[in-house]
Amino acid sequence: MNTVRRKPENEPVGSSQEKAPLIADLKNQTSGHGHRAGSETWTCAFAPNRSYFAWSCGNRLVRLVPWDAYRNTVAVQANVNRNADHQNEDNGHNGNNNYLNQIRTIDCGEIVWAVAFGSSVPERTRKNVHIHYTRFHCGSSEELVLATGLNSGRIKTWDIHKGELLHYLIDHKEVIRDLSFAPDGSLMLVSASRDKTLKVWDLNDDGNMAITLKGHPKWVFGCCFSPDTKLLVSVGSNKSIILWKVVSLPKDIHLWKRLEGHYNDVVSCKFSPDGALLATCSWDTRVILWDPYTGEQLKTFGHVYPPPSPIFAGGANDTWVRDVAFSPDGSHIATVADDKYVRFWSIFQDDLPEQIAVVPNGLCCAFSPGGGVLATGSRNGNVFFFAAPMKVQKLQHLCRIALRRLMHNTQKIDKLFIPNSLKEFLKYKA
Repeated sequence: MNTVRRKPENEPVGSSQEKAPLIADLKNQTSGHGHRAGSETWTCAFAPNRSYFAWSCGNRLVRLVPWDAYRNTVAVQANVNRNADHQNEDNGHNGNNNYLNQIRTIDCGEIVWAVAFGSSVPERTRKNVHIHYTRFHCGSSEELVLATGLNSGRIKTWDIHKGELLHYLIDHKEVIRDLSFAPDGSLMLVSASRDKTLKVWDLNDDGNMAITLKGHPKWVFGCCFSPDTKLLVSVGSNKSIILWKVVSLPKDIHLWKRLEGHYNDVVSCKFSPDGALLATCSWDTRVILWDPYTGEQLKTFGHVYPPPSPIFAGGANDTWVRDVAFSPDGSHIATVADDKYVRFWSIFQDDLPEQIAVVPNGLCCAFSPGGGVLATGSRNGNVFFFAAPMKVQKLQHLCRIALRRLMHNTQKIDKLFIPNSLKEFLKYKA
């Protein structure tokens, strides 16, 4: 296992590192300048078709803003800037009004802890699929549904174009900490809760709960499907990381293996775009990059130098890592920590973060579907968008991603009749 090198102890964090440019921000108008309980942006998400950005802006509200995929920024701000430059004055003015009309504010009735977009169009193919008749139709012209996880343990799903409630899902007993839709277009939703369970909901069956997954000793903080929907990972208190084997949705899911390596609660998890890697972040100040099929730790990204001993990493240390996100090209991960820094790490270099940004009280982060932009939510309900490192990748890496998308399981790599050095490369060990 490789450990990322940190700065010398006498050098301030971020003093000589490249700063990530701030390209846009969204303000929570109701929270003022300071933090107030209930105003936190616990979660944010991009629509898979690049049409909207959603964030919990506090005070029971979720706001959806159009995303300009061409300019890779918030659509409203892009059009305002274009009008200020007096370019395409008439069209720009009308376009701005159109975007303003598309802004949606949804009052969920209680504090929102999780949001997720679901689509009946598979993320890998983006082709239309058939949805059979149900009482509550989830599909729309854009085939998008928004799910919100609430403080009471309830889940509400919404028609994002009309702002209308579609489903009201009741079964959890505690706060919903995370939501994840299956990326295969099946509209299967997994919820992670403080009641120690995960539940699978079938939105094509009027939101009926299909199965409850038990295995965590305490709170469950996060969950995520692999890109091929064959694995589900969940993380939580007591250093817990569980991999679930998805034989078939929604009911044939069983506990496959547990991963051990963190020293504190594990709060977020993300698969790489090709499904070959798993990133988990913890309050122990570290992010671990795993091979989910072998359970091997491939790399550790530390946020404190010198690394804290397990006894200190297991408690309050002022550098809890709050969230982690994988870039769409699989070359970078981004982290948000309590030391007020957002860090962009290259998975190819055992070195310092490639770029940093300052975000006091950051809580969550998400990459735009097209890459190049990271959204970061904070405790006061504001969101900041930073230009993320984005380079043309080497042909070798692109070929590796293409192959691993077809051959996720690492054991299958070992059976190929190719040189061992090439096998190591395909397993992200070289």
